[in-house]
Amino acid sequence: MLSGLVPRNAVRRRDDRDHTDRIALSAATTDGVQLRTDEVRAWIAERREANTFHVERIPFADMDQWWFEAATGNLVHRSGRFFAIEGLHVVEHDGPHGDGPYREWQQPVIKQPEVGILGILAKEFDGVLHFLMQAKMEPGNPNLIQLSPTVQATRSNYTKAHGGTNVKLIEHFAPPDPERVIVDVLQAEQGSWFFRKSNRNMIVETVEDVPGQGDFRWLTLGQIAELLHEDETINMNARSVLSCLPYHDPAPGALFSDVQLLSWFTNERSRHDVRAHRIPLKDVGGWKQGVEAIEHEDGRFFNVRAVAVKGSNREKISWTQPLLESVGEGVVAFLRREIDGVPHVLVHARADAGFLDTVELAPTVQRTPLNYAHLPAENRPPFLDFVQDAPRSRIRYEAVHSEEGGRFLNARARYLVVDADEIDDPPPGFAWVTPAQLTTLTRHGHYVSVEARTLLACINAATAQPRAKSVIDFPSVHGKARA
Repeated sequence: MLSGLVPRNAVRRRDDRDHTDRIALSAATTDGVQLRTDEVRAWIAERREANTFHVERIPFADMDQWWFEAATGNLVHRSGRFFAIEGLHVVEHDGPHGDGPYREWQQPVIKQPEVGILGILAKEFDGVLHFLMQAKMEPGNPNLIQLSPTVQATRSNYTKAHGGTNVKLIEHFAPPDPERVIVDVLQAEQGSWFFRKSNRNMIVETVEDVPGQGDFRWLTLGQIAELLHEDETINMNARSVLSCLPYHDPAPGALFSDVQLLSWFTNERSRHDVRAHRIPLKDVGGWKQGVEAIEHEDGRFFNVRAVAVKGSNREKISWTQPLLESVGEGVVAFLRREIDGVPHVLVHARADAGFLDTVELAPTVQRTPLNYAHLPAENRPPFLDFVQDAPRSRIRYEAVHSEEGGRFLNARARYLVVDADEIDDPPPGFAWVTPAQLTTLTRHGHYVSVEARTLLACINAATAQPRAKSVIDFPSVHGKARA
């Protein structure tokens, strides 16, 4: 027995195969125990009306408990907790021994050493797994409220470093009952804006009476799958957690074996030489600091802003904080094709400066087009124009999703899955893999990027069926599917 794990003998053990069957049944069930899917938006609107929410941009000098350190210029919290805005100096060589193409830059970055908990509570109703989703306000979300995990909290939150109230239902996750864990894995967040940030992604089942009331409702995976086709409805943290669910493979037969895929991925990690080290924010070159913003000299990439927030259903009702503000809407896409009748998606071995282990498997395209609009076509990122120019007939999935609303302001991207049958031989750094292979890798940390996990959650929830009804394709979505 592992030290510290005390099994609760009254709880029946379940193996992964048992979980996949139950998850597939939940994905195939679109009638929930509490709400019809077409009632969810009205419920979210009702929660918005039932609470007080207000976000206002303010000068840096008006922030409470935050200031720029005299010695470093870093933007820090008085407690030394939560997170800080620091500087990052990056040198990247795309070659096995630092002999490939060379890039160097500096930027602000979020340094948040705490590991937060993103936890979704699961429970069977009438033999079908439901998931307890929370209508949660995040100051950076354009529409403020989106469906989040049951618990979405930093260590500072659930240890009440901010002096707020208890985090509801945290007792199911810190620590979890080991006999009830379905998912428990550390996953990285955006490596371009965070420096080595990870959160604990968890799904834990309960047999207790946990009512879905107030800001919480029980939904099936099938309902969540429909809502993933809606713009800015399921938040980033929920998408990340849901991507880690174990699914059975509906279409076995990948182009590369798992061993070959891991070997290719290891080679990609080995050939990239990314050297990133933190520097004082005041020393970051190419950026300018004003009264209300830190921004790039060319007006691209992102800004650092300060906001004052009021949220009556949060652990702390009012506060101020910095946020990273997106400049332009992003485009995040998987190219898709069938190989010997089996759907594959084209992954990119993406090296971001903030990744813990240099490279993670990312979508084919993950860019903000505004940042590349000034470049000639031959210097623009691979496949960006292909995706942007794709006709509606090629688009299998499309929705606009927000990124992490607790740290980013108005950061949103158009997520797509686009048919690309003509692409047989992708360039270096890209590989065709099956969604099932990516799903297997989400059971381990730092393999699949948070953006790829969003698309994977959308693909898997849409295709999962009980084993007797397994399908090998995910449906085409011309335009927006609506719940």
